[in-house]
Amino acid sequence: MSDGIQYIGKFLIIAGITAVAIGGLFLLAGKIPWIGRLPGDIIIQKKNFTFYFPLATGILLSLLLTFILWILRRK
Repeated sequence: MSDGIQYIGKFLIIAGITAVAIGGLFLLAGKIPWIGRLPGDIIIQKKNFTFYFPLATGILLSLLLTFILWILRRK
């Protein structure tokens, strides 16, 4: 029974740290000028319509997170 409780405790700690990290990224995103404005990001603006698809930003962030997780798992 205590193994299940420890598993839940570890999960909640990791989930909390992840939520804090994502919140910090949202706070810092407005202060980094190139986030969302890379050459591969798609922006279509019409009179009453704006479509924004951050393709290059998404790929860059995915590569960065993959590299960080690869480094952490290697240990």
